[in-house]
Amino acid sequence: MATSTAGGRELPRRHGTVADLGVSVAAYPRYAPAKRAVDYLADNRFPVEHASIVGSDLSMMETAMGRITTGRAAGRGAAAGAWLGLFIGVMFGLFGDHSWWGVVAAGVAIGAVWGAIFGAVARADARGSRDFITRGALAAGSYEILVEAGHAEQARSMLAHLPVDR
Repeated sequence: MATSTAGGRELPRRHGTVADLGVSVAAYPRYAPAKRAVDYLADNRFPVEHASIVGSDLSMMETAMGRITTGRAAGRGAAAGAWLGLFIGVMFGLFGDHSWWGVVAAGVAIGAVWGAIFGAVARADARGSRDFITRGALAAGSYEILVEAGHAEQARSMLAHLPVDR
């Protein structure tokens, strides 16, 4: 196991750099073929605990999913508030002397109302900045399969027999 120093003391680490992961035995332009290659190694009894898939040239991508309106913000806030209200209602319902269903329903309703109010106010406070919802993802430009040096030749030999996708 490799070590690193922090504040003058040695700390154990499993993998500190890409070089610590091993020798490159294959490279792929997309993740799916790299994953398929490691799966092939595993299916053929290669000790895959000695292999890693490493992505290089990372990029952050955001995909716009839609516009945020005050109504949509209020709806999302109401949903979040209802969940919180459900939790609080269940807790009060379990330990109170009132009707359990009534306390839970009241918690959900009150939570939804306050959540909607806070969602709408937060949207209005944004003053038109970031008028859209996004989904973020990390993507790599290429993927390499790295294997510990003692297993590299075996991995290369096995991957030479990997069936080609049709």
